[in-house]
Amino acid sequence: MNLHLLQAAQLTWSSELRILRAEGDCEIVLHRPAAELVDRPLHAVLGISAEAARELDARARRDTRAVEFLAARLGTGDPVPLRLGLGLDEGEATAAVVDLNVLLEGAPPVQLSGLSSALSHELRNPLSSVKMAVQTLARNTGLSERDQRRLTIANREIRTLERMLWLLSEYGRGSAPSLEPMPVRSLVQEAREMVSPELAERRIEVRVEEAPEVPRVRVDAGRLRPVLAQVLLNVAMGQPEGTQVEVSILPGPQGRAWVRVKDPAAELPPEEQGMLFKPFGTRVARGAGLSLAALRRVMQAQGGDVTAEAGPETGMVLTLTFTA
Repeated sequence: MNLHLLQAAQLTWSSELRILRAEGDCEIVLHRPAAELVDRPLHAVLGISAEAARELDARARRDTRAVEFLAARLGTGDPVPLRLGLGLDEGEATAAVVDLNVLLEGAPPVQLSGLSSALSHELRNPLSSVKMAVQTLARNTGLSERDQRRLTIANREIRTLERMLWLLSEYGRGSAPSLEPMPVRSLVQEAREMVSPELAERRIEVRVEEAPEVPRVRVDAGRLRPVLAQVLLNVAMGQPEGTQVEVSILPGPQGRAWVRVKDPAAELPPEEQGMLFKPFGTRVARGAGLSLAALRRVMQAQGGDVTAEAGPETGMVLTLTFTA
């Protein structure tokens, strides 16, 4: 197997957790040449704790087809997301190591979809168990006010994780949308209702203003509504409590319709404009990193588009364009 073509590194280590062999693209994946990794401790090579390295070794020796995801500290910058395919090689533990940032750079949506399916399968079952446990606890009328608040926070974060998994899958979906005519205002209001608990917690109102003579639009509301809801929530999360998110619905040229969302807290540096709608490519999409990419992909699949520009005074304005 040519590891360089795959942009992967192969590590083999001893029972004392020291690297015996290092092959492939070690400089790209692990930020050091292969020769410098040999005889170093496993935890130092992967940028993890010694305890985490012991658990990794035990899993590799127990399950020859195990897959592990970890955040590696390979330098002074941000943690690097690594995927490790674990196994045994002539009785020694080994791992094929891939940097997910490198893997996904420029990757087509179908590749992201395949990865998201694997992640969703791994995460949904434990997440469902956590959700059921939290909901069961919430029915206990004897809980203190402080514990009730904690459960409210837990429920909110569970909903956030569910939306994140959905966004990841939606970005990569390739099936044709099912378009039906509907009023734009109804679409925006239904999206707002999907995140109403989170908006209520922060006492933030989504204020919708509609100009006269806005045409009905053809959309797949089931796919667009959740993505738009996440974008509205991201904008709301950047604003102080007790404020408003301003949404304008306007008629566009040639029978089109526009939805404009003002995000006064967002900054749009010139160097990030080209990355704004790429998965995890910008800091503007607070809390998600995929919501704007998914929004553009869904909009374009339905004959529309979404653009962004600096606000007239501060912040950013998102403009969704719908076909009539």
